[in-house]
Amino acid sequence: QVQLVESGGGLVQAGGSLRLSCAASGNFISVNTMGWYRQTPGNQRELVAEITSGGRANYAESVKGRFTISRDNAKNAVDLQMNSLKLEDTGGYFCKAIVVMGTLPSQYQYWGQGTRVTVSS
Repeated sequence: QVQLVESGGGLVQAGGSLRLSCAASGNFISVNTMGWYRQTPGNQRELVAEITSGGRANYAESVKGRFTISRDNAKNAVDLQMNSLKLEDTGGYFCKAIVVMGTLPSQYQYWGQGTRVTVSS
């Protein structure tokens, strides 16, 4: 069983900042890529940012220069620092982790329950 616990969402005015955190726990060998996805009503989840265990980050074009993803491998945790927030950043933010587990071993994908980010004008 793997759990992803997220925190840090909330209501913020446009131009403000929020920091999202996510920590993975459970019976796994290691955590590979961790990332954050955003979902708005009627739309699929879309990548916001992701980071490998080696620290290589990938960002959606819409957040480059404003958001920074970081991780602590020792804690199996990932943070997303969101600055200069815009109205269109509003949505549900979901943490995703690719973990290695099992006797083979194999990679498995897990999602957190999501945290709401609302940017107001």
